Amino acid sequence: MVAKPLINLPSFKDIQDRIHFWFESDRLGPDVPATHWMLFFKSTMLKLCKDKFLLFDESSEFRPGAYAVCCSKISIGKRVVIRPSTMLFADPYNDDGIIVIEDDVLIGSGVHIYVNNHKFDDPLQPILLQGHQLSAPVTLKRGCWIGANSILLKGVTIGENAVVGAGSVVTHSIPSFTVLAGIPARQIRKIRE
Repeated sequence: MVAKPLINLPSFKDIQDRIHFWFESDRLGPDVPATHWMLFFKSTMLKLCKDKFLLFDESSEFRPGAYAVCCSKISIGKRVVIRPSTMLFADPYNDDGIIVIEDDVLIGSGVHIYVNNHKFDDPLQPILLQGHQLSAPVTLKRGCWIGANSILLKGVTIGENAVVGAGSVVTHSIPSFTVLAGIPARQIRKIRE
């Protein structure tokens, strides 16, 4: 009796296709191991990010463990750090599906930013098959602070020096110099009049 292998090994073509996808895909993250290792070293991180993103300033960092989907529609300004478990999800199919992160923005770990959402209007059809709503850009203005594990949804602009409390779900734009928190996020106070 011949023992069966415990796993089915991928074909050479499967391996070749996967490696090609890793190098050519418009994304970064742990699910792309061929380039993910580059995020551990400043010089290779900068080269990779400048090649992938629409704009990436050399004073910024994209740390290992973070994800970006559709990098070519994401701009990251000066002195921004994208921390582990953060997800930046732009839209490859819609020109409005961009993410703009201006200079000096603080982003906590685990922040998720999405420029679109699933449709769910038809109760007779699985949501998976209903497609997506139209995308809308997300903009983080200069100097704002997004607390850890917050979620920013499509069409949101976070104003200059505004604060989003940790764990918030932001469904609408926030004026400058405002503090918001909660699910959904609501204004707590103004930073200045």
